[in-house]
Amino acid sequence: MRNLEILTEEDKQTLDLPRTTVDEVGKDNKKKLYIESYGCQMNFSDSEIVTSILQENGYATTSKFEEADVILVNTCAIRENAEQKVRNRLKNFTHIKKKRPGVVVGVLGCMAERLKTKFLEEEKIVDVVAGPDAYRNLPELFEEVEEGNRAINVFLSKEETYADISPVRLNSNGVTAFVSIMRGCDNMCSFCVVPFTRGRERSRDVYSILKECQDLLDNGYKEVTLLGQNVDSYKWTSADGTETVNFAQLLERVALINPLLRVRFSTSHPKDITDEVLYTMKKYENVCNYIHLPAQSGSSRILKLMNRTYDRAWYINRVDKIREILGEECGISQDLIAGFCTETEEDHQETLSLIEYVRYDYGYMFAYSERPGTPAAKKMEDDIPEEVKQRRLAEIIALQRQISHERNQMAVGTIQKVLIEGFSKRSEDFLQGRNDQNKMVILPKGNHQKGDYVNVKITSCSSATLFGEVV
Repeated sequence: MRNLEILTEEDKQTLDLPRTTVDEVGKDNKKKLYIESYGCQMNFSDSEIVTSILQENGYATTSKFEEADVILVNTCAIRENAEQKVRNRLKNFTHIKKKRPGVVVGVLGCMAERLKTKFLEEEKIVDVVAGPDAYRNLPELFEEVEEGNRAINVFLSKEETYADISPVRLNSNGVTAFVSIMRGCDNMCSFCVVPFTRGRERSRDVYSILKECQDLLDNGYKEVTLLGQNVDSYKWTSADGTETVNFAQLLERVALINPLLRVRFSTSHPKDITDEVLYTMKKYENVCNYIHLPAQSGSSRILKLMNRTYDRAWYINRVDKIREILGEECGISQDLIAGFCTETEEDHQETLSLIEYVRYDYGYMFAYSERPGTPAAKKMEDDIPEEVKQRRLAEIIALQRQISHERNQMAVGTIQKVLIEGFSKRSEDFLQGRNDQNKMVILPKGNHQKGDYVNVKITSCSSATLFGEVV
């Protein structure tokens, strides 16, 4: 998972720029596919599945939308700004459509699922709308467009996991990869659109997950991140009912593939992060010492309104258990929402005090944005003035930045095992990689290269990054 340290809504829209294919795959006589992804890591993972399906159906990939026969935008619907960014991006394809009317423009993912036929009505440039469970149907949808129709499939499946699809790794550094282990969400948090755009939870066949991880290792990858809207609720049962695997057991099986294969996972719901998972993390050195544990609020009253199914005391209990089993050095990150419906100053202060108690390493922080169709939008009033939301968000960010810096200072003088992912963004004289706690580490290039494990003595830090020398 990318380390986006301290993330405001504005930062996220800036940093989550569309990710497109880099390597052009296929022959010149094939139709060319261009795909962009917005939002969460699940969307990026889904784009790799889409690319695999379309390559099997005769498409090559291109990094230039100007020469594409099919342009796909894989969308996010979790915040209003994310949707507006997609609409603005679609305007950039208008001149291509006018120049070559045969180009197919498609919108995939959560925004497509939320808006359905409304999208075709509002965005005349769009030919195809496909939800997250309809990607196998894309070739047929394209055929409908070729026959002069506009096409849509937003059917949500109770079974689809794409377990048999071998994803095409897009924008890959050849070192780290995402592996989707489950789809959908059953939690029904009142502020969230995910259950409506991705459907009910279903877990992928354990053996298909293990095969994908083994294939990645065989192809030189050194780290996998197991993905799901709520990975801890993973539970797979064989067709004959003789075998059941929960998340802790899956984590152990992936760790046992090879001690040189690092394993991460995201995202954990506080109600489901069990002691069994924590002890599995402790048992295997190659399972990274890092947990993304969204809190959303520090107030039990607000958590109840959010339908998070836990209260402040439960959340703190889970944090205490993480510290007890995995130690103070275990990295913990958060999601927090400022200004949810009816939030008082007292509620806000409880969120600040939770940050101080947990001492998160970094976080993803937003002002509340009402999403149409959610329980909160239907039953609650978005009654916190925008200026109050933004002031509370600024206070959350300032406190988190301070604590992030203090947490990073704890690493100064220590030796950290770092997996090198490539050149530093600022200079090719330096390399960058991540330590166990998912923190970015910058080190001199020397004779090291991408994919190497190196021991780095941390010499300095910022609130977002560690700096060091190989020892």
